[in-house]
Amino acid sequence: NPLLKLDSFVNVPCPQCGKPARRETDTFDTFVDSSWYYARFASAGCQTGMVDERAAYWLPVDQYIGGIEHAILHLLYSRFFYKLMRDEGMVKSDEPFTQLLTQGMVIKETYFRENAEGKKTWINPAEVVLERDAKGQPIAARHAVDGEPVTIGGIEKMSKSKNNGVDPQAMIEAYGADTVRLYSMFAAPPDASLEWKEDGVEGMARFLRRLWRAVHQHVQLGAAPALDRSALSDAQKDLRRALHETIAKVGDDFGRRRTFNTAIAAIMELLNTVSRYNDDGAQSRAVLQEVWESITLMLSPVVPHVAHALWIELRGSEGILDQRWPVADTEAMVRDQITLVVQVNGKLRGKIDVAAGASKDAIIAAALADEAVQRFIAGAAVKKQIVVPGKLVNLVI
Repeated sequence: NPLLKLDSFVNVPCPQCGKPARRETDTFDTFVDSSWYYARFASAGCQTGMVDERAAYWLPVDQYIGGIEHAILHLLYSRFFYKLMRDEGMVKSDEPFTQLLTQGMVIKETYFRENAEGKKTWINPAEVVLERDAKGQPIAARHAVDGEPVTIGGIEKMSKSKNNGVDPQAMIEAYGADTVRLYSMFAAPPDASLEWKEDGVEGMARFLRRLWRAVHQHVQLGAAPALDRSALSDAQKDLRRALHETIAKVGDDFGRRRTFNTAIAAIMELLNTVSRYNDDGAQSRAVLQEVWESITLMLSPVVPHVAHALWIELRGSEGILDQRWPVADTEAMVRDQITLVVQVNGKLRGKIDVAAGASKDAIIAAALADEAVQRFIAGAAVKKQIVVPGKLVNLVI
């Protein structure tokens, strides 16, 4: 409390008796301040009141993110305070926030020792050595320093009281801040609980090392030619389609669905697709340049330091912060052929590739001609043919 440090404010004569007295400085709940500071941020430097006309431009806030405690504390107070400000003519809208995302908790295992009076002393997981069974499940635990047994508790929210927090500094020193951030975003959807596992951080480190190597190998081969969409081979078209389908999904996951874990998973799958790509045509390096640039841009909000370094390698001195988000090319996503699942009496029996615009009769003919499907029909009469466009064929015998 800065007022406590201001002697001229705290130590004053009593207004009633004139004797030396102290002013009380802790008079407001902390939620009084945080219930309206977002509006004040939109009116920085205002000297005429709490807020000015800039608040009407910026408010309401587009996205509110908070833990479950916020729903009954900060969020509740903010809405009450905002409606008071509205009634006083300070703001124009009825609600302070337009969207709510209630984030999940970070949880981790707990360990403790209990004294004769039943009081528990909580022990940090980093100080515990586990004994596991053949399936990898913990069956006993002991303290890493004294070797004495400790009790295995439940999985609970990270907290000081349970001493089950994780010091990120050690992992940042070992893997870098980007790796730890990537794991936090990937391990669970933002509205679900995240069970912290150190081996998951190592997995993210392997992914980033793999991406780093691939980009540098590409750059070492020299400058890529300009992309000529009219000169692409089938393999190059397939890779571009996978890229732009990923761009569309990641943009939607980030911007609308707020499912960052599935966006990262889609980028990982794209990297797997690139690893299987085998084409040395004239436009191959141009397509790969587009792929690596797009992956770097899509990952930049999550791993900004790695992305910045890779972007410099790919584009020279251009800063990644000055770049626009990649836009999905709808033409690149058009498929000449699609794969359909073929079922016989509702059970998967094969897959067929057909032209994207194939008629129902052509799809059924292709399904009936498939060797794997024929084995399950075995000459029986097909009583019904069901085609779900773009997905499956079901033959009822």
